[in-house]
Amino acid sequence: MGFLTGKKALILGALNERSIAWGVAQAMHREGAEIAYTYQNEKILSRIQNLAAQTNSDLLLPCDVAHDEEIEQAFAKLQKHWPDGLDILVHSVAFAPKEQLEGDYLDSVTREGFLEAHNISSYSLAAVTKAARPMLIARQGSVLTLSYLGAVRVIPHYNVMGLAKASLEANVRYLAQSLGAHNVRVNGISAGPIKTLAAAGISDLRKMLDYYENSAPLHRGVTIEEVGNAAAFLSSDLASGITGEILYVDCGYHIVGMPGAAV
Repeated sequence: MGFLTGKKALILGALNERSIAWGVAQAMHREGAEIAYTYQNEKILSRIQNLAAQTNSDLLLPCDVAHDEEIEQAFAKLQKHWPDGLDILVHSVAFAPKEQLEGDYLDSVTREGFLEAHNISSYSLAAVTKAARPMLIARQGSVLTLSYLGAVRVIPHYNVMGLAKASLEANVRYLAQSLGAHNVRVNGISAGPIKTLAAAGISDLRKMLDYYENSAPLHRGVTIEEVGNAAAFLSSDLASGITGEILYVDCGYHIVGMPGAAV
């Protein structure tokens, strides 16, 4: 028996077999959790169906987090399937228009791009958590989101997404306080850079990955499997005393001030 046996988990943001959310889903399935998924639109439904089948799931819910009515409908449907509540909510959703992730921050940032990045990448965590609140409280569940070092450090071309991730991490702390009285925990994982579909939109990604791998104490990149394992732990009863935290899963890169190779 795995340490998530009997737990019910909803995963938002799985897109394909390279996505971090898929690594999370695999780890949670391995540890015994029952998994449900959301999908943004019909265009990606077939992809999600293929992923879900690999975790013995056919519970797929349409949900575009940009629309409150879709969020409400998704959780209304989920409650019909899982009337006793929800143990784990995984939010792996982020977006900024491509032009916002090119060149210098001040040259590229616009009001519209700023608002869209924060709406989809940060506010959506509060929106889905609010909709899930009764189900989470019923089972004293756990919320988990995915962040990145750009929330607290300047990363080339990450631009407005860095500000959105900073907002997301503050969101974690405020949600943890808001739900703590109900014994519902909220945490985040700051994963190292991984070549996912979402990351592909960042300019010079390959150069950034090479620098990261050469500079991290473990001298390699992190995998979606390693992020998934950490996510499974944080969402389990093994982490019952942890809330409001951002856990770095990045092969130690965040601790480095100057790589040894630079001197």
